[in-house]
Amino acid sequence: MTIRHFLTTQDYSRAEIDVLLEQAAVFKRSPRGQQLAGKSIALLFFNPSMRTRTSFELGAFQLGGHAIVLAPGKDAWPIEFEVGSVMDGDTEEHIAEVARVLSRYVDLIAVRAFPKFQDWAVDRQDKVIKAFAQYATVPVINMETITHPCQELAHALALKEHLGDLTKKKYVLTWTYHPKPLNTAVANSALLIATKLGMDVTLLCPTPDYVLDERYMAFGRLNAEQNGGSLKVSHDIEEAYAGADVVYAKSWGALPFFGRWEQEKPVREASRHFIVDEAKMALTNHGLFSHCLPLRRNIKATDAVMDSPACIAIDEAENRLHVQKAVMASLIGQG
Repeated sequence: MTIRHFLTTQDYSRAEIDVLLEQAAVFKRSPRGQQLAGKSIALLFFNPSMRTRTSFELGAFQLGGHAIVLAPGKDAWPIEFEVGSVMDGDTEEHIAEVARVLSRYVDLIAVRAFPKFQDWAVDRQDKVIKAFAQYATVPVINMETITHPCQELAHALALKEHLGDLTKKKYVLTWTYHPKPLNTAVANSALLIATKLGMDVTLLCPTPDYVLDERYMAFGRLNAEQNGGSLKVSHDIEEAYAGADVVYAKSWGALPFFGRWEQEKPVREASRHFIVDEAKMALTNHGLFSHCLPLRRNIKATDAVMDSPACIAIDEAENRLHVQKAVMASLIGQG
């Protein structure tokens, strides 16, 4: 039997996404179960985490399973991912062994591995998570690489809870200032899920350099076409916010400047006015605001926006627990 992984929601149909969201809602109403009784999951963190680690560990526990947390290069051996590599450097073991051995121990493997931020042509290959999926003989879950599918589901569940049917709702995915360039993963994922749910999506960013990778723009256009929504790019703040039902904020690095951040810095510094504030939210259709967290207050969004009834970021964060249970249970259920 072919193993089904959870690497990106683009591998899942709209109907399959709806099933996961429905199951997550069930877990939210009744948190405990035995779907993972006697099962285990290895959580490999190549990068820091608070919400992801907490929600996965608790989710496994609440469904009767056991989570093992590993930080390769810190409390576990550094791992080599290049095929044919002569391992005379810092790495101690190859992914070919790591993934297969872990598969003998656990029932699920979950991986968080951010880009290196040196060369997007390399980072966009998503080698770490794909290597785990290639060599593992159990399902692999993406805990954030160059996409963040678990965050997508948590976001979608929060939107459905507050708005019901999302078809044709105006959704603004806005870039915001941050003192350093960040991963495009959440932005890529927000674009994927909003278009898959049939929303009218506007990607708002300072210049064309901040438009997301064409792979995700193309997926977004396809999703919109298949699900009755739309996708457009805007650099006009007032036009984008006008009549919006949802504003989702995230900072990300401009892909043409990957590895050359000092050259991007002047554009970034000139775009601090993209902060989400009361004046911008007043242009919306009593719109909801959210963010994946962590968020630097009064840098990405003001205190007033974060503390307003329109902010559903805490709901979204809570939903990580519920949607990840749904994902784990569905993958365990394959057998």
